[in-house]
Amino acid sequence: MSKESLISHLRNIPDYPMEGVQFKDVTSWFMNPDDLNEIVDSLYEMYKDKGITKVCGVESRGFIIGAALAYRLNAGFIPIRKPGKLPYEKVSIEYKKEYGFDRVEMHKDSVSNDDTVLIHDDLLATGGTLLASYELVKSFKPKQIMINCIIELTNFHSKEKFPKDCPVDSFIEIDEFEGIN
Repeated sequence: MSKESLISHLRNIPDYPMEGVQFKDVTSWFMNPDDLNEIVDSLYEMYKDKGITKVCGVESRGFIIGAALAYRLNAGFIPIRKPGKLPYEKVSIEYKKEYGFDRVEMHKDSVSNDDTVLIHDDLLATGGTLLASYELVKSFKPKQIMINCIIELTNFHSKEKFPKDCPVDSFIEIDEFEGIN
């Protein structure tokens, strides 16, 4: 399977969640076992030798591949959730989105300073949620933080928002309005 094949299976939803946005719906990949296996296997190959001890999946689509990847890496899985979803004591951070403010939370005992953490989400666009997730994980003072997305929308140049010591990688790079790079 190729990245071009994956792109051909990706659903694009115009004007969602607001007018002018071209929403990339990765759930079309999750329904297809070949696509799902290709994504998990490829990400595993990218990270198998990085010493990752925890994978943090960003709500909600980041849970799907994040949990599968944590399993393959023999790492723990930590959900980064929206407010009110975690039952135990938590830490949180508020951040600005393109259309308002939001907050992400984690259990207060989920990451230690001995951990090497991979934060996973389905898509990197403007970077707000992932940057907030990075800041939240950073507050635990782990050994290292890495970030991964299945798709990066390159026209936003969001990788530039992250510190140089935090690698930000994506499996597929596309322009929001164009095809694969």
